[in-house]
Amino acid sequence: MISLGHYLALGAVLFCIALAGIFINRKNVIILLMAIELMLLAVNINFVAFSTFLGDAAGQIFVFFILTVAAAESAIGLAILVVLFRNRATINVEDLDSMKG
Repeated sequence: MISLGHYLALGAVLFCIALAGIFINRKNVIILLMAIELMLLAVNINFVAFSTFLGDAAGQIFVFFILTVAAAESAIGLAILVVLFRNRATINVEDLDSMKG
């Protein structure tokens, strides 16, 4: 039987992997976006676990809204990356640090 602790441990491990991905790899914007999405999914796992454990559907409904916002965030982030790649021919964070008007 899988208990609440197992789900929380999985969420914590995924969150730590995403946090390590952000701090270790600061060069590629796509990997940074993927790490942020992994963080959101780790939090969603915790919401669903608590919702199931407490017998309340509010956590699962909240996860639905978080996933909707995360999908919109990913679409906008990737659109910005495509524009940056067309203008600068790179997606490295170090090359994108200066803004020109």
